[in-house]
Amino acid sequence: MIIKTAPDEIENYLNDASNYKGSCDAVYIPESCDEIPDILKRADADKTPVTISGNGTGLTGARVPLGGILISTERLNRILEINEEQKYVVTEPGVILDDLQKEISRLKLLYPPDPTEWNCFIGGTIATNASGEKTFKYGPTRNFVEELEIILASGEIIDLKRGLNKASGNSLKLQTRNGVEFVIHIPDIKMPSVKNASGYYLREGMDAIDLFIGSEGTLGIVTKIKLRLVNLPENILSSVIFFNSEDDAISFIEEARELSFKTRTETNDCIDALALEFMDENCLNFLRNDYLQIPAEAKASVWFEQETTEKNDEKLFNEWASLIAKHKGNTETSWFAFSEKDKRNLEEFRHSVSAKANEFIAKKRVKKLGTDVAVPDDKFKEFYKECKSLVSESGLKFIAYGHFGNSHLHLNMLPSNEEEYLQGKEIYRQICEKAVNLGGTISAEHGVGKLKTEYLEMMYGKENIKKMVEIKKILDPNLILGRGTLFNLQ
Repeated sequence: MIIKTAPDEIENYLNDASNYKGSCDAVYIPESCDEIPDILKRADADKTPVTISGNGTGLTGARVPLGGILISTERLNRILEINEEQKYVVTEPGVILDDLQKEISRLKLLYPPDPTEWNCFIGGTIATNASGEKTFKYGPTRNFVEELEIILASGEIIDLKRGLNKASGNSLKLQTRNGVEFVIHIPDIKMPSVKNASGYYLREGMDAIDLFIGSEGTLGIVTKIKLRLVNLPENILSSVIFFNSEDDAISFIEEARELSFKTRTETNDCIDALALEFMDENCLNFLRNDYLQIPAEAKASVWFEQETTEKNDEKLFNEWASLIAKHKGNTETSWFAFSEKDKRNLEEFRHSVSAKANEFIAKKRVKKLGTDVAVPDDKFKEFYKECKSLVSESGLKFIAYGHFGNSHLHLNMLPSNEEEYLQGKEIYRQICEKAVNLGGTISAEHGVGKLKTEYLEMMYGKENIKKMVEIKKILDPNLILGRGTLFNLQ
């Protein structure tokens, strides 16, 4: 066990990529999961707040402590087992996603959830039900979590295996290794049908494991994780297509999405996108100094990927080429990947806009103002244009991009000072309100953390938030875990 208390030693644990900042009395760095129960028992007895920290890549302040102590999972970084035949991996929470992908790829396996930030810890992806580009085809982290070991605030340990412990109607029973039982009432809260990472997952007849996925460290500390894997694709067709019209780019995505959904039900060798990612003209201008080959006339770009084989590679390329031509994509200036290095470069191009936005806010010393909203597919185009018009009229600098295959918008405002930040925050609130009114979510993948608690209440209402808090109180009666995350509790 390493314990840090000196201000210069703990400084790096007091913020995350959102530029949100906090404080704590000490940072605990366990070198074994067995050390965690005793830390929690003492903290619970003293009612000391405990914040669980991943690698600091989050965008909502969830890992940032507001007093008390912080437990970092950085030394809990072992891959415990890879089963090639049964296609699963068992890890500790501090394993870096990129390291995991490299390790399993040697065995021709893939973990499909693919958050933009490759340096995130696996535990952090569980905490937020993270997702990324490949979510369009494979869905979020939740779809691949098979087992969890969780240490509660009391130090008690719960072992959960998918399919073995489901709620009976609205009653969910949990039992620790020591036989301590909890009965949780699952409230009847309408969850959005879109991609969602806002608040606790609550459904009648739900699997117990899903309550903890996406709970952002407020219900327990995940210390062991079993993940389902899939076969590594034989090949991936990857391309960034530039469009001279934003409407053409969006219509391309809409038809590619429709064709992909149809292909999945018919299981044939046709267009079936892994990812459908959008960047607006502001993004392209934001990146021009780093990517001089971006066409001057481009008003938008779409990055798409599809799994292919040697047998269908040419057929699928031709189908995509026809779709690109139909929607006036510029094949002459667009980028196609013909090697693994090329594919990685295209991924980095898409990921670079987010990284550059984070660098911008860090330099200006303001907090992140990037939306994470998603709405139903049939509402998205109109929603996107309304959001863009709203921020354009304000005069604030912004970039708009995201997982448009999932109707999921990252609109990042880029304030230069605190006054502009406050102006942008009001626009952010209006965008969240629009998303909720359309049946969408205020957070599709990043979670709520400490920066979005007011929007979570907007989404579900005060009474439903109280019902979520009652669940927390059953498992964490002294409310020590994740103080300030999800809920504004004293």
